[in-house]
Amino acid sequence: MSTDLIEGTNPELAALIDNNFIAYRENSIVNGKILEVSKQVVIVDIGAKSEGIIPVSEFEDEDFAVGDEIEVLLEKLENDEGMVVLSKEKAAHKQNWDKIVKVYEDGGLVKGKVKSVVKGGLMVNVGVEAFLPGSQIDVIPPKDLNEYVGKVYEFKIVKVNDIRKNIVLSRREVIEAERAEQRQQFLEEVQIGDTVDGMVKNITDFGAFVDLQGMDGLLHITDMSWGRINHPSEMLMIGQTLTVQILEVDQEKERVSLGLKQLLNNPWDGIESKYAIGTEVAGAITKLVPYGAFVEIEQGVEGLIHVSELSWTKRITRPSDVLEVNQEVKAVVLSINKEEQKISLGVRQLEPNPWDEVESRYPIGSTIKGEIRNLTAYGAFVELEDGIDGMIHVSDLSWTRKINHPSEILKKGEELEAQVIDIDKTNQRISLGIKQLENDPWNEIDGRFKVGDLVKGQVAKIASFGAFVQLEDDIDGLVHISQLSEEHVAKVKDVLKVGDDVEARVIKVDRVERRIGLSIKAAEYSEEDLKKETAAFEALRPSSDLVGLEQAFNLASDEWRPSEEGAETEEKSEEKSEEKSED
Repeated sequence: MSTDLIEGTNPELAALIDNNFIAYRENSIVNGKILEVSKQVVIVDIGAKSEGIIPVSEFEDEDFAVGDEIEVLLEKLENDEGMVVLSKEKAAHKQNWDKIVKVYEDGGLVKGKVKSVVKGGLMVNVGVEAFLPGSQIDVIPPKDLNEYVGKVYEFKIVKVNDIRKNIVLSRREVIEAERAEQRQQFLEEVQIGDTVDGMVKNITDFGAFVDLQGMDGLLHITDMSWGRINHPSEMLMIGQTLTVQILEVDQEKERVSLGLKQLLNNPWDGIESKYAIGTEVAGAITKLVPYGAFVEIEQGVEGLIHVSELSWTKRITRPSDVLEVNQEVKAVVLSINKEEQKISLGVRQLEPNPWDEVESRYPIGSTIKGEIRNLTAYGAFVELEDGIDGMIHVSDLSWTRKINHPSEILKKGEELEAQVIDIDKTNQRISLGIKQLENDPWNEIDGRFKVGDLVKGQVAKIASFGAFVQLEDDIDGLVHISQLSEEHVAKVKDVLKVGDDVEARVIKVDRVERRIGLSIKAAEYSEEDLKKETAAFEALRPSSDLVGLEQAFNLASDEWRPSEEGAETEEKSEEKSEEKSED
């Protein structure tokens, strides 16, 4: 109000009135005196025509009493009740705002007290009310925000909105800056081999990160213990304090490698003298793998029992079939590699090797009895004793017959006699034979079959080039397709089938090749015609029209005799699955 507007008023009085209006202008900061304090409000005299009221909550965390002088913001000269409306908090806010903006522009720090938890973070009093987002509270995300309420911290002002009067703070940036300074100081002072204290900050599959005065160091799982640990959590937990040794410092990349086991004696020192080759040891199984079992023979020292060292005779494909984790076992030291910290152990060495005396128990040429344990495409396995088998190859089943599969004449579980024909101790193999129990009929073949003899037999197999006829004593003869009929024969099956009884004449006896040639069409030939046919048969070569018995059987289209089809079908699926393991 100007004095020009007050007409007829004393100039001195007008000036006084004008000064009072300026002093008590709304939204200005004025001095006041506390007159009265109640539970809800504080009554303050600012020298106006009436007292002002301020909520007690605005005096939180401050000591005040009647008679104290304070600065307040004059919000209204008069409300509906005729009272002056004042605010101590807004006065402080108005006074502090410019200071906050200046701190923000200078990049400085401000202290503040956490007031409450709100959605997304915390409210902080830094002279004015400010917001601290949850992501900016600490370098490690806090689990409970309430633990910060009531505490005073330093903050960095990261955002100021002058229009909305909003302020955003960050405590995390303050911590990171402090840690960066500590980290630099740590890197400049620390030396390899130093022992330092730290706190486990994080645990991963490959190790643990340890906080070293603002510097994170990696404690790798291999440097935690001289023994085997499967995961760092077996030894450490987050928040745990521990003493570690500096193993490596990379100042350029700001990386520090730590060691825990290096502070302990290395159990591998002098390992050769403690566990000489051949020494018997005991320990607990710590881990089972497909190729063996690890055994801890003392704290920090493990040995490996390879799957091949579990038994002299049994075929163990998986260690877990016979061993369990934590099982106590005994073993023999087989070898030591101190540099690689490896010890090879064996269990089977605790017992004599039965293969050492196998030649004396099963001399070559002796006859054995045993049960057929398994049939494969190439032979039969016979159990001689627990864990020791002998194998009868398919070629050692008969002198006279070409047997494609042992199931043609043998059955699983059947007991038989066989002769020991070879022993390979190195590869732990014993070769057996059935045909060796009898004389080779081909040694006397010339006295039993002669060219020109008329013989009878039964068709055993059919091939594209002829038919095999079973003669007496299981000797087979071959009727070539050209010897079936005087007329041209396109397919053997058009003339013969398996099981047919036939009469034929012997036109070839080859003792070396173990081959007898037969001719059905020559059964009625004269002696002169027979000589011609024999000459024609002689002209045939294994590489052209005539093949040896072994080749002929491999090409035979009818693989099995009718009486043997059931046996083959019964065991076929099982034998396929076992063939690889026995080969």
